[in-house]
Amino acid sequence: MAGQDRGRPIAIVVGREQTGLGMLRSLHHAGIPVCVACRSDNLVARSRWYRPTPGATPWDGEPGPEALSILQAMPLRRAVLIMGRDDAALWAADIPSGPLADRFLVSSSSRATLEILQNKARFGEFLANTDIPHPRTFTIRSAADIEAIPFAELDRVFIKPADSQKFVKAVGAKGIWARDHAEFERAWRSLESRDLHVIAQEYVPGSPADHYFIDGFRDARGRLTGLFARRRLRIYPPHFGNSCYCISIPLDEVAAARDHLVELLRLLQYRGIFSAEFKRDARDGKFRILEINTRAWWYVEFATRCGVNVCRMAYEDACGLEVNPAPSRYPVGVGCTNLPRDMRVVLVRRGDQRVSPWRALAQWCRGYCSVFRLDDPLPGLSIAWRGASRAARRIIGLRGRESRSKNPAISAGNADGPQT
Repeated sequence: MAGQDRGRPIAIVVGREQTGLGMLRSLHHAGIPVCVACRSDNLVARSRWYRPTPGATPWDGEPGPEALSILQAMPLRRAVLIMGRDDAALWAADIPSGPLADRFLVSSSSRATLEILQNKARFGEFLANTDIPHPRTFTIRSAADIEAIPFAELDRVFIKPADSQKFVKAVGAKGIWARDHAEFERAWRSLESRDLHVIAQEYVPGSPADHYFIDGFRDARGRLTGLFARRRLRIYPPHFGNSCYCISIPLDEVAAARDHLVELLRLLQYRGIFSAEFKRDARDGKFRILEINTRAWWYVEFATRCGVNVCRMAYEDACGLEVNPAPSRYPVGVGCTNLPRDMRVVLVRRGDQRVSPWRALAQWCRGYCSVFRLDDPLPGLSIAWRGASRAARRIIGLRGRESRSKNPAISAGNADGPQT
């Protein structure tokens, strides 16, 4: 690994699961030497191109003081850090002004800019001072702030985390519905007791197919060297889940959203990888911005396969090189699926996501799978094995419950058998 450092600096992917895997593949596709900071039992480690970070103590990707010590001890003269996690992106924003700045290079915005974009309360307050369409958002600091939410004026209201990563880890969801002040306050008090800060946001009406994404890269000179637009067609879980099937679309289809995003990135003097989510409001047709990810995202490899390799751009920008822009045109109408999640949507066939299994099968066969890949099969096979194992455990559990229910001695006593 240290030998590779004698030429170009090595790229260190700080990411895991689907995002980290897509970053690794994107950098390998560009011919850039790469290793990954993640645990050895992570999905990314199943890839044929996976290499751990060099040194006596491989880095698991967790940011903080210990990570700085691990970086300091790495046998590398120079390396480029590329982030696939919110907390790591925020942490890495301080590296250019720290003692490791000459050795570890980062293409990053300032900490102040990242804090605005990562904290949903601050993002909502920033947007309120612009002309960029966005959902009505209310910062919640007290019960009085909850009482001031105009529920009667809004379509629907949901509780949204100020810090998404921390909230999802604790709650297991991206948001919680709130029908009125009382329901909101009950949930808020429970969340506050766990140090989970939230905002209230109006739910923009529309279907899953009204969600649009503009992904890309903005370099140190303020140039947009890559833009890639896609549209979500299906989501899992409903409302507060992640895209499980999306397609590439022309940028002209989201021209208004693109123009607002360009202005927003300029106002914030943004630098680096981004993925912006919009929703087209069913009431007036406006594209309302929901959030901007300040890092690589789940479908980063999809953008690479369509010709927009933002990981390669981040590497070039961090090294102080001229960033090679992506082609102005990319394939449109190309699909990409998170197959295990999309299968759940297709087979359950609920609500406004109804699609025939045959149509879904045709989409899967024509498009890309976000993890499954013939030239790097082990990550996909490990996902399939996980799913099969879960299904087997469920079947065994159901049969076990049926057996116990048919045995009066077990159902009347304990699960170990009749009492003596």
